[in-house]
Amino acid sequence: MHVPRRQLRRLVLLGLLAGLLVLTGCTVPVISPNASNNNNAAPSPAAPGQASWKPCPDVPNQLVGRGASNMTYDCATIKVPQDWSDAGNGQTFDVALIRVRNKKQHDRIGSLLVNPGGPGASGVDLAVYLSFGAAFQGIPDEVTQRFDIVGFDPRGVDRSSPVECISDAQLDESFGYVPDPETQAQFDGLVDLNTTIGKECDAKYGDKLKLFSTVQTAKDMDAIRKAVGDEKTTYLGYSYGTLLGATYAQLFPKNVRALVLDGAVDPRQSFVAGSESQAKGFALAFDNFAKWCDSTPDQCPIAPDAKAAVNTQIDKAEVSPVTGAGGRKATSGWVFYAVISSLYTQSGWQALGSAIKALEDGKPAQVFQLADAYAERAPDGTYSNLFDANIAVNCADTKSVPDVNQIRTLQGQWRSQIPMFGAPLAVGMLTCSVWPGGHDPYPTGPATGSAPILVVGTTGDPATPYAQAPALANMLGVGRLLTWEGEGHTAYPQTSCVTEAVDAYLLNLTVPPEGKRCPPK
Repeated sequence: MHVPRRQLRRLVLLGLLAGLLVLTGCTVPVISPNASNNNNAAPSPAAPGQASWKPCPDVPNQLVGRGASNMTYDCATIKVPQDWSDAGNGQTFDVALIRVRNKKQHDRIGSLLVNPGGPGASGVDLAVYLSFGAAFQGIPDEVTQRFDIVGFDPRGVDRSSPVECISDAQLDESFGYVPDPETQAQFDGLVDLNTTIGKECDAKYGDKLKLFSTVQTAKDMDAIRKAVGDEKTTYLGYSYGTLLGATYAQLFPKNVRALVLDGAVDPRQSFVAGSESQAKGFALAFDNFAKWCDSTPDQCPIAPDAKAAVNTQIDKAEVSPVTGAGGRKATSGWVFYAVISSLYTQSGWQALGSAIKALEDGKPAQVFQLADAYAERAPDGTYSNLFDANIAVNCADTKSVPDVNQIRTLQGQWRSQIPMFGAPLAVGMLTCSVWPGGHDPYPTGPATGSAPILVVGTTGDPATPYAQAPALANMLGVGRLLTWEGEGHTAYPQTSCVTEAVDAYLLNLTVPPEGKRCPPK
């Protein structure tokens, strides 16, 4: 299973929900409930160009146990053309929206549209999480008192005409598969699995698969702008959401008020270069995790050699996986994704050390918890459609993909060049290599005529390595780079320096000075 190249959800969810667990006194999911089990009855779709809002307090209730006391929650669903290049054919997708409004709102500027990335993650969920304010790594009151926070599930995601064509059993096999299939039989087995998934998705959707592209979703964003009554778009996009925002700016530069692109993706990077860059990013984060373990052994039970401890457990899991509740086996794949999951945030490092120590003691529950949060796997073994949508979007966006033989060669090269992460990220490209759908690549040029765009990069980001941030700002031509010298994936609103700069931009359109850098704390 390919690590989503623009994965983002964990930017705020872990830290935020850790706080909400204390706040609500109940168990809440780290990610959204499985879409098939979602009881959030979306309002009937409004006519094109309109949003008919209805109260939906059930959405925050189901996600986190309650809504924020100072907020109201309203939902709507709009219809958009399935294919914007043939908008008159009458075929439409539903796009679900949520509007979160501060009860003390004053001097309203407009809507702040938010997207968590993925691709495949729910913006409806993100808007709810962000509504709990700065105390829980949400959006500060200074911003919510001036903007409606509007989240949307992009086409194909969760509540918005979800693409669903990968079975729970196939996802279990993908995540549990040996992350670096060295033998030819292991490698061929992974090729066969991805080929089967592609054929089944093609049988269900056919030519419509390419309609889940970023370009189509960016055009949906302008329909959302009209539906909420904004003259111009104000947007906060994380991870893959930066690519979506950049695409919007290129397609609709005159409709941009302010875009914050946090955890930047470089659109000009090839599919192979993107995978290699991400492998190096996770390797750097793993190095930093190991150094942290050495310096804080009281918080890391696998110190002093955390790297060796993790690799030993992955190797053991490939030969003799520990069996957990219900007979579920903690295979090397599940251990690997527990590691990946933990590296998205510095706050996840302690959880990783604890999970590996528990696995050494024959207790895999913490490993499953971490990996399942990443995979959006519920305790009953069902999945959300995050990875169905992720694959559909990534493969529709990507025109040039290496073939199976090229991937096999890269697997060997990256194994030696980027230990632990290189080979798995190489074989992750198999998903799109054997994908049958068509392609609809996004643009990779300047956003000529757009207002200034704020691009935020984190020097220790594992998923979208820092070098992509200045590259995106440069490509757009109107980009202004803000650097956080911190760890983890994405920055806003984790530190006062970043928060103050982003808030000033959103509220007053004040861009940070050239070369602005924020310290780790």
